[in-house]
Amino acid sequence: MDNQLSIPDNSYDVVIIGGGPAGASCALYTARAKLSAVVLDKSPASSALASTSRIANYPGVRGEVNGAELLSTIRAQAEDFGARFIRTTAVGVNFEVEPKLVYTQEGVFAARAVVIATGSMSRKARVPGEEQFLGRGVSYCATCDAAFYVDQEVAMIGDSDIAVEEALFLTRFAKTVHLIAPGAQLRAWKELVQSAEENERIVIHLETKLQEIYGDEAVQGIRVIDASGESKTIPLYGVFILLPGTAPTTEFLGGAVPLTELGCVAVDEEKQTVVPGVYAIGDVTCTHIKQAIIAASDGVMAALAIDKYLNQRERVKLDYK
Repeated sequence: MDNQLSIPDNSYDVVIIGGGPAGASCALYTARAKLSAVVLDKSPASSALASTSRIANYPGVRGEVNGAELLSTIRAQAEDFGARFIRTTAVGVNFEVEPKLVYTQEGVFAARAVVIATGSMSRKARVPGEEQFLGRGVSYCATCDAAFYVDQEVAMIGDSDIAVEEALFLTRFAKTVHLIAPGAQLRAWKELVQSAEENERIVIHLETKLQEIYGDEAVQGIRVIDASGESKTIPLYGVFILLPGTAPTTEFLGGAVPLTELGCVAVDEEKQTVVPGVYAIGDVTCTHIKQAIIAASDGVMAALAIDKYLNQRERVKLDYK
């Protein structure tokens, strides 16, 4: 098989998938090393760090800061050195070609090196009917599948900024979007919450948990438990699930790199997978200590290793300046 392809316009030295503390720190160091670097991040608020309300032990930051502020600072530093951050979701990869390819909702990105920094917020648990109707009414991507539900009723399961944003996107097609939020309030940005509350096509169900997805050949509705503890049925034809979890986010890899028995991406001491030029950092590797500083150090280690790999050095170039 010919492993040389025409290079897409979106071509970089390094493509980093995920913009949490690991990915942003990796971008900072690779960009500072004069490598062209882009971070593909589905949402600035989707990482575990961004959802942390108080941090008081990050070296160099005195007092308390919330995770979103700290992450914004790291990203700004990376951008100062030339790194780009693009809001999009990776849906597939091809590491068998050169340059390596990452497929996203915004197109194809090519890179000499790829870094997997997608964290561990995928879901392990599934509700009854979820796997049965996957692709037949159940989806994890509104921007991918919304057009199949013109003038129909659908549900968006989740309360994050991504869930609310995709619920708003669904209103371009669906007649009614039931936003099923497990919490007492939506955890999205204030502007998004206001837009959802003002949108006539969105019905918000707070403190409501998805219990079951039912149907015959395809989805016909959902059963939920509402805030009063009562179980009720909502007839509809599409269910979009965007709930967080604790499993490594690796679905988009499609077996391109080996995973451990726990579903983590396996790496060596330089954070490289068995595929040359492909690295993994942060919680997606199931780092034992889940701290922002540990994830950031993973990003730095990978960046130094990438610089060595791309410039064909025998050892890492140290930089104390």
